Amino acid sequence: MSDLDTSVLFRPFRLKTLELKNRIVMAPMTRNAAPNGIPGEANVAYYRRRAEGGVGLILTEGTVVNRPASKNEPNIPFFHGDAALAGWQSVASAVHAAGGRIAPQIWHTGSTKGMSRWEPDAPVESPSGLVAPDKPRGKVMTENDIADTVAAFAQAAADAKRTGFDTVEIHGAHGYLIDQFFWAGTNKREDRYGGATIKERSRFAGEIVAAIRKAVGPDFPIILRVSQWKQQDYAARLAETPALMGDWLQPLVDAGVDILHCSQRRFWEPEFPEIDGEKGLNFAGWAKKITGAATISVGSVGLSGDFFSAFAGKPSTTADLDALLERMAKDEFDLIAVGRVLISDADWVAKIKAGDKSSLKGFNAADLGALV
Repeated sequence: MSDLDTSVLFRPFRLKTLELKNRIVMAPMTRNAAPNGIPGEANVAYYRRRAEGGVGLILTEGTVVNRPASKNEPNIPFFHGDAALAGWQSVASAVHAAGGRIAPQIWHTGSTKGMSRWEPDAPVESPSGLVAPDKPRGKVMTENDIADTVAAFAQAAADAKRTGFDTVEIHGAHGYLIDQFFWAGTNKREDRYGGATIKERSRFAGEIVAAIRKAVGPDFPIILRVSQWKQQDYAARLAETPALMGDWLQPLVDAGVDILHCSQRRFWEPEFPEIDGEKGLNFAGWAKKITGAATISVGSVGLSGDFFSAFAGKPSTTADLDALLERMAKDEFDLIAVGRVLISDADWVAKIKAGDKSSLKGFNAADLGALV
């Protein structure tokens, strides 16, 4: 790591009722470690440690809304039911006591399969009964299913506010349910939730955002995570041009999204290099420029390899932050999410702030095996 000034990462950030002490976000990372869907003391301690380590905003792992087949692994946590919500309230309280801020990431996995190939009791659901282009899986959602799902997201967000969370993130990325509506390859519907354009296929997400905004009021911030790539197709792109990105994201901001969490595999890669070059704006940079919303960038921060290597059990060594600091200094995006490095090094943020480069850890894939 270079000796560049890291103070740009430690500026406060304020948006509506959300006040953060720095610009560093813990990215949501599935841990599949909540038996029966209920967060317990191990989950509380895991998030508390990251808050104690200096993270400004913690985004929890994906936690699922109240639908019959909303998760694709057995120990993914629920964000519904008294026991699960009590567990999450304990998490939020512990993070606050450690000086952090926290949002649940509310989620529906759609027709995707988890790593273990576990199957839920109920049939999986998706816009058109597809998990990928031309790959059937599960049932086609009826309009009643859609309405119930919108209501489930709104209830989860209301419960997040009620149980003391600081904001809420909707998972609309990576080929899961909301993203399956965005993607032409998995949304073949001929009703008002389908269509030839990304703007038409964004209706479902827009209804979720609007319902959440109504449920939480005007001042509670709403974050939406989006991505071009899908787990089903890493090369997929929803928006090939800035104009199409505007068609996709602007209606969602208009519906009530305050912060767009723009997921890409490597944050330093330009989104439209044909327009502004190989060091041009990344996904979060373009999203901010187009919509005016605040944005979070993410993708292999502080590490030598991207997160797909983690699934193959490969470690990643530390990498310098020069490119990140340069982009943050230009206010290309507002916040930066850090993922795997915080799995292996809960004190990473504090070490960066102190300039303690010698004790920084990389990512060890073995650390995925337990909450530490």
